[in-house]
Amino acid sequence: MALAQTTQEGPLGIGAAPRSGELAQWVSRHGPILLLGLFMVLFPIIANDFFVRQIAGWTMILGMIALSLMFLAGYGGMVSLAQMTVAGVAGYMIAVLGVSSLPKVSLFWPWWVAAPLAIVIAVAFGTLAGALSARTEGIYTIMITLALAASFFYLTLQNWPIFNGFNGFTTIPAPYFLGVNWGGPVPLYYLILFFAALSYAVVSYVSRTPFGLALQGARDNPRRMEAIGYNVTAHRIAAYAFAALIAAVGGILLVWQNNQISPFSVGVDVVINLLIIAVVGGLGHPIGPFIGALIYVILRTFALDALVAVGLDGRRFQTLIGLGFLVIVLFSPDGVVGLWRRFSARVRGNGGRNGL
Repeated sequence: MALAQTTQEGPLGIGAAPRSGELAQWVSRHGPILLLGLFMVLFPIIANDFFVRQIAGWTMILGMIALSLMFLAGYGGMVSLAQMTVAGVAGYMIAVLGVSSLPKVSLFWPWWVAAPLAIVIAVAFGTLAGALSARTEGIYTIMITLALAASFFYLTLQNWPIFNGFNGFTTIPAPYFLGVNWGGPVPLYYLILFFAALSYAVVSYVSRTPFGLALQGARDNPRRMEAIGYNVTAHRIAAYAFAALIAAVGGILLVWQNNQISPFSVGVDVVINLLIIAVVGGLGHPIGPFIGALIYVILRTFALDALVAVGLDGRRFQTLIGLGFLVIVLFSPDGVVGLWRRFSARVRGNGGRNGL
């Protein structure tokens, strides 16, 4: 059984864990990621609060949620449009169970009770979504998960006793513990960075485990996997549960970052944006969603000012964002990760011909 052949080496040269005596070679191969990690750790020292919170913070949170979609689509062949909804379930639950500006709705439980319960509820929702869609493929998976996303949006929009209707919740503070107010720009940045790095590392590891390899085998040839004794449906549902865990943590961080949540935080347009982020970054490696999120956040933040600067109607900034994503996909159907792989292959090829 050649399941190991289904894995792909990442665009930054990330492979298996190093054996003893190969530490130098491992560091050389992982150099770009290590340098990126060091840069992210030092970023608050060289950047102001705007870039720390509005650019880096949003990029990592959206990257985490898109990473859950990338895991399902890239390794499992399941394009789920319910991942932002899973994040929204966790976000709403942290508002309902925890602290907000609505004492008649929120239960005001401590964060260390509300956050784990919110994650459990969101993972249960994500697992249910997987159970409903795991036996389908292609457009049917997309339609089922999109229906779940739209249903949750209208539920939150029209339900006032639990979700406070279209007003949603405001003043949802980040926790205060270990003597640190984690709602501050720099502490919240490091909290987000920790979970983003952890999510990236866990997805990279799981993709090389027997479970991850079996999931990729089911993606490529589900009938063969069933024939040799694997329960493809169970593997897919487990993948949905795992992806839901990542999305749920991202949803809670999103609420603490934004200090509020409303139905429009989990609307269908946001669901589509998340899919665009994952596709533009690339579904071939866990770094792709973070690259796509960075591109999206930069375009969303500065497109309006760019249009006004050249004398165009600032209300057309969404068009500029769409054109930017369209250009990337046209030049590289497999996203920025694909561009990097082709560039790296070309450099290695030129180096070999030049005797470097």
